[in-house]
Amino acid sequence: MNQLQVHVKDMQQWQSSEDFARRLEDFKSLPALYRHALNELENKIDVVKTEWQVRDGYSPIEHVKSRIKEPKSILRKMERKGHTFTLDNMEQHIHDIAGMRIVCAFVKDIYRLVDHLCVREDLKVLEIKDYIAQPKPNGYQSLHIIVAIPLVLLEGTRWVKAEIQLRTLAMDFWASMEHILYYKFDKQLPPHVAEELKEAARAADELDQKMLRLRREILELSEGSRSADKQAEE
Repeated sequence: MNQLQVHVKDMQQWQSSEDFARRLEDFKSLPALYRHALNELENKIDVVKTEWQVRDGYSPIEHVKSRIKEPKSILRKMERKGHTFTLDNMEQHIHDIAGMRIVCAFVKDIYRLVDHLCVREDLKVLEIKDYIAQPKPNGYQSLHIIVAIPLVLLEGTRWVKAEIQLRTLAMDFWASMEHILYYKFDKQLPPHVAEELKEAARAADELDQKMLRLRREILELSEGSRSADKQAEE
Protein backbone atom coordinates (compact mmCIF):
# COMPACT_ATOMS: atom_id res chain seq x y z
CA MET A 1 0.00 0.00 0.00
CA ASN A 2 3.05 2.33 0.12
CA GLN A 3 2.68 3.15 -3.59
CA LEU A 4 -0.95 4.03 -2.96
CA GLN A 5 -0.03 6.32 -0.04
CA VAL A 6 2.59 8.24 -2.01
CA HIS A 7 0.29 8.61 -5.02
CA VAL A 8 -2.60 9.94 -2.96
CA LYS A 9 -0.38 12.42 -1.11
CA ASP A 10 0.91 13.71 -4.43
CA MET A 11 -2.68 14.30 -5.51
CA GLN A 12 -3.15 16.49 -2.39
CA GLN A 13 -6.80 15.58 -2.16
CA TRP A 14 -6.90 14.78 1.53
CA GLN A 15 -6.52 17.69 3.88
CA SER A 16 -5.28 16.02 7.07
CA SER A 17 -3.28 12.96 8.07
CA GLU A 18 -6.25 11.85 10.19
CA ASP A 19 -8.56 12.05 7.17
CA PHE A 20 -5.98 10.21 5.08
CA ALA A 21 -5.67 7.41 7.62
CA ARG A 22 -9.44 6.99 7.87
CA ARG A 23 -9.97 6.86 4.13
CA LEU A 24 -7.02 4.55 3.62
CA GLU A 25 -8.48 2.10 6.13
CA ASP A 26 -11.81 2.24 4.28
CA PHE A 27 -9.99 1.66 1.02
CA LYS A 28 -8.21 -1.40 2.44
CA SER A 29 -11.56 -3.02 3.25
CA LEU A 30 -12.88 -2.70 -0.31
CA PRO A 31 -10.93 -5.54 -1.97
CA ALA A 32 -12.59 -8.02 0.39
CA LEU A 33 -16.03 -6.63 -0.46
CA TYR A 34 -15.43 -6.88 -4.21
CA ARG A 35 -13.81 -10.30 -3.82
CA HIS A 36 -16.99 -11.54 -2.09
CA ALA A 37 -19.07 -10.12 -4.94
CA LEU A 38 -16.82 -11.78 -7.50
CA ASN A 39 -17.05 -15.10 -5.66
CA GLU A 40 -20.84 -14.85 -5.78
CA LEU A 41 -20.74 -14.09 -9.50
CA GLU A 42 -18.33 -16.96 -10.17
CA ASN A 43 -20.67 -19.36 -8.37
CA LYS A 44 -23.66 -18.18 -10.40
CA ILE A 45 -21.81 -18.59 -13.71
CA ASP A 46 -20.53 -22.01 -12.66
CA VAL A 47 -24.10 -23.14 -11.97
CA VAL A 48 -25.22 -21.84 -15.39
CA LYS A 49 -22.37 -23.70 -17.08
CA THR A 50 -23.20 -26.95 -15.28
CA GLU A 51 -26.95 -26.66 -15.92
CA TRP A 52 -26.50 -26.13 -19.65
CA GLN A 53 -24.03 -28.99 -19.83
CA VAL A 54 -26.44 -31.37 -18.09
CA ARG A 55 -29.56 -30.21 -19.93
CA ASP A 56 -28.17 -29.70 -23.43
CA GLY A 57 -25.02 -31.80 -23.38
CA TYR A 58 -23.15 -28.61 -24.27
CA SER A 59 -22.13 -25.48 -22.38
CA PRO A 60 -21.61 -22.20 -24.26
CA ILE A 61 -18.97 -21.18 -21.69
CA GLU A 62 -15.42 -22.22 -22.60
CA HIS A 63 -13.60 -20.66 -19.67
CA VAL A 64 -13.85 -17.87 -17.12
CA LYS A 65 -11.23 -15.52 -15.65
CA SER A 66 -11.73 -12.95 -12.91
CA ARG A 67 -9.67 -10.31 -11.13
CA ILE A 68 -9.82 -7.43 -8.66
CA LYS A 69 -8.45 -4.14 -9.99
CA GLU A 70 -5.20 -3.01 -8.37
CA PRO A 71 -5.45 0.09 -6.10
CA LYS A 72 -3.02 2.10 -8.24
CA SER A 73 -5.07 1.28 -11.35
CA ILE A 74 -8.23 2.48 -9.62
CA LEU A 75 -6.55 5.75 -8.65
CA ARG A 76 -5.21 6.31 -12.17
CA LYS A 77 -8.66 5.72 -13.64
CA MET A 78 -10.25 8.17 -11.20
CA GLU A 79 -7.64 10.78 -12.14
CA ARG A 80 -8.30 10.16 -15.82
CA LYS A 81 -12.05 10.60 -15.29
CA GLY A 82 -11.49 13.76 -13.25
CA HIS A 83 -13.02 12.49 -9.99
CA THR A 84 -11.79 13.34 -6.50
CA PHE A 85 -10.82 10.21 -4.64
CA THR A 86 -13.62 9.31 -2.25
CA LEU A 87 -15.19 5.92 -1.64
CA ASP A 88 -18.54 7.22 -2.88
CA ASN A 89 -16.99 8.46 -6.13
CA MET A 90 -15.13 5.20 -6.58
CA GLU A 91 -18.22 3.05 -6.13
CA GLN A 92 -20.32 5.35 -8.33
CA HIS A 93 -17.91 5.89 -11.23
CA ILE A 94 -15.52 2.89 -11.30
CA HIS A 95 -17.56 -0.12 -12.37
CA ASP A 96 -14.80 -2.60 -13.12
CA ILE A 97 -13.09 -2.95 -9.73
CA ALA A 98 -14.42 -6.50 -9.84
CA GLY A 99 -13.98 -7.88 -13.33
CA MET A 100 -14.82 -11.14 -15.08
CA ARG A 101 -14.07 -12.36 -18.58
CA ILE A 102 -16.21 -15.13 -20.05
CA VAL A 103 -14.99 -16.77 -23.24
CA CYS A 104 -17.52 -18.60 -25.40
CA ALA A 105 -17.10 -20.77 -28.48
CA PHE A 106 -19.58 -18.89 -30.68
CA VAL A 107 -21.01 -15.38 -30.96
CA LYS A 108 -24.52 -16.77 -30.63
CA ASP A 109 -23.55 -18.22 -27.24
CA ILE A 110 -22.57 -14.77 -25.97
CA TYR A 111 -26.01 -13.32 -26.66
CA ARG A 112 -27.67 -16.43 -25.26
CA LEU A 113 -25.77 -15.99 -21.99
CA VAL A 114 -26.48 -12.25 -21.80
CA ASP A 115 -30.21 -12.88 -22.35
CA HIS A 116 -30.11 -15.34 -19.46
CA LEU A 117 -28.32 -12.89 -17.15
CA CYS A 118 -30.85 -10.16 -17.96
CA VAL A 119 -33.78 -12.20 -16.61
CA ARG A 120 -32.12 -13.49 -13.45
CA GLU A 121 -33.56 -12.25 -10.18
CA ASP A 122 -30.35 -12.64 -8.15
CA LEU A 123 -28.45 -9.89 -9.98
CA LYS A 124 -29.16 -6.70 -11.90
CA VAL A 125 -27.86 -5.87 -15.37
CA LEU A 126 -27.23 -2.12 -15.27
CA GLU A 127 -25.55 -1.44 -18.61
CA ILE A 128 -24.67 -3.22 -21.85
CA LYS A 129 -22.02 -2.09 -24.34
CA ASP A 130 -22.00 -4.19 -27.50
CA TYR A 131 -18.62 -3.91 -29.20
CA ILE A 132 -19.46 -6.98 -31.28
CA ALA A 133 -22.25 -5.25 -33.17
CA GLN A 134 -20.25 -1.99 -33.12
CA PRO A 135 -16.50 -2.75 -32.86
CA LYS A 136 -14.13 -0.10 -31.50
CA PRO A 137 -12.11 1.87 -34.09
CA ASN A 138 -9.03 -0.31 -33.46
CA GLY A 139 -11.03 -3.46 -34.28
CA TYR A 140 -11.68 -4.58 -30.70
CA GLN A 141 -14.75 -6.79 -30.30
CA SER A 142 -16.38 -7.88 -27.07
CA LEU A 143 -19.63 -7.44 -25.20
CA HIS A 144 -19.38 -5.62 -21.87
CA ILE A 145 -22.07 -5.64 -19.22
CA ILE A 146 -22.16 -3.96 -15.81
CA VAL A 147 -24.00 -5.98 -13.20
CA ALA A 148 -24.82 -5.47 -9.53
CA ILE A 149 -24.60 -8.43 -7.17
CA PRO A 150 -26.41 -8.46 -3.81
CA LEU A 151 -24.25 -9.22 -0.77
CA VAL A 152 -25.95 -9.98 2.53
CA LEU A 153 -23.72 -8.32 5.14
CA LEU A 154 -24.07 -7.72 8.87
CA GLU A 155 -25.46 -4.23 8.24
CA GLY A 156 -27.86 -5.46 5.54
CA THR A 157 -27.89 -6.15 1.81
CA ARG A 158 -25.43 -4.21 -0.32
CA TRP A 159 -25.36 -4.21 -4.12
CA VAL A 160 -21.83 -4.33 -5.52
CA LYS A 161 -21.01 -3.62 -9.17
CA ALA A 162 -18.87 -5.78 -11.43
CA GLU A 163 -18.00 -5.76 -15.12
CA ILE A 164 -18.35 -8.86 -17.28
CA GLN A 165 -16.62 -9.03 -20.66
CA LEU A 166 -17.88 -11.72 -23.03
CA ARG A 167 -15.85 -12.81 -26.06
CA THR A 168 -15.36 -15.68 -28.43
CA LEU A 169 -12.08 -17.59 -28.49
CA ALA A 170 -11.04 -15.70 -31.62
CA MET A 171 -11.86 -12.31 -30.06
CA ASP A 172 -9.96 -13.22 -26.90
CA PHE A 173 -6.86 -14.21 -28.87
CA TRP A 174 -6.95 -10.95 -30.84
CA ALA A 175 -7.41 -8.85 -27.68
CA SER A 176 -4.49 -10.60 -25.95
CA MET A 177 -2.16 -9.99 -28.89
CA GLU A 178 -3.32 -6.38 -29.28
CA HIS A 179 -2.62 -5.77 -25.58
CA ILE A 180 0.91 -7.17 -25.89
CA LEU A 181 1.70 -5.06 -28.97
CA TYR A 182 0.08 -1.95 -27.48
CA TYR A 183 2.42 -1.95 -24.50
CA LYS A 184 5.40 -3.15 -26.55
CA PHE A 185 5.15 0.10 -28.51
CA ASP A 186 4.48 2.15 -25.35
CA LYS A 187 0.80 2.64 -26.28
CA GLN A 188 1.73 4.29 -29.62
CA LEU A 189 1.29 1.74 -32.39
CA PRO A 190 2.84 2.58 -35.78
CA PRO A 191 0.08 3.24 -38.34
CA HIS A 192 0.87 0.15 -40.40
CA VAL A 193 0.73 -2.06 -37.28
CA ALA A 194 -2.61 -0.55 -36.24
CA GLU A 195 -4.00 -1.21 -39.72
CA GLU A 196 -2.73 -4.80 -39.68
CA LEU A 197 -4.45 -5.30 -36.32
CA LYS A 198 -7.72 -4.09 -37.81
CA GLU A 199 -7.30 -6.59 -40.62
CA ALA A 200 -6.62 -9.31 -38.05
CA ALA A 201 -9.79 -8.33 -36.18
CA ARG A 202 -11.80 -8.65 -39.38
CA ALA A 203 -10.20 -12.05 -40.00
CA ALA A 204 -11.13 -13.14 -36.46
CA ASP A 205 -14.72 -12.05 -37.10
CA GLU A 206 -14.82 -13.98 -40.37
CA LEU A 207 -13.50 -17.05 -38.55
CA ASP A 208 -16.23 -16.71 -35.90
CA GLN A 209 -18.91 -16.49 -38.59
CA LYS A 210 -17.49 -19.45 -40.49
CA MET A 211 -17.34 -21.64 -37.37
CA LEU A 212 -20.92 -20.66 -36.51
CA ARG A 213 -22.07 -21.72 -39.99
CA LEU A 214 -20.22 -25.02 -39.66
CA ARG A 215 -21.81 -25.64 -36.27
CA ARG A 216 -25.26 -24.93 -37.69
CA GLU A 217 -24.60 -27.30 -40.60
CA ILE A 218 -23.39 -30.06 -38.28
CA LEU A 219 -26.46 -29.70 -36.06
CA GLU A 220 -28.75 -29.87 -39.10
CA LEU A 221 -26.98 -32.99 -40.39
CA SER A 222 -27.13 -34.57 -36.97
CA GLU A 223 -30.85 -33.81 -36.66
CA GLY A 224 -31.47 -35.24 -40.14
CA SER A 225 -29.57 -38.40 -39.25
CA ARG A 226 -31.62 -38.91 -36.09
CA SER A 227 -34.87 -38.41 -38.01
CA ALA A 228 -33.79 -40.98 -40.62
CA ASP A 229 -32.86 -43.49 -37.92
CA LYS A 230 -36.21 -42.99 -36.21
CA GLN A 231 -38.12 -43.53 -39.46
CA ALA A 232 -36.11 -46.69 -40.15
CA GLU A 233 -37.02 -48.07 -36.73
CA GLU A 234 -40.71 -47.45 -37.39
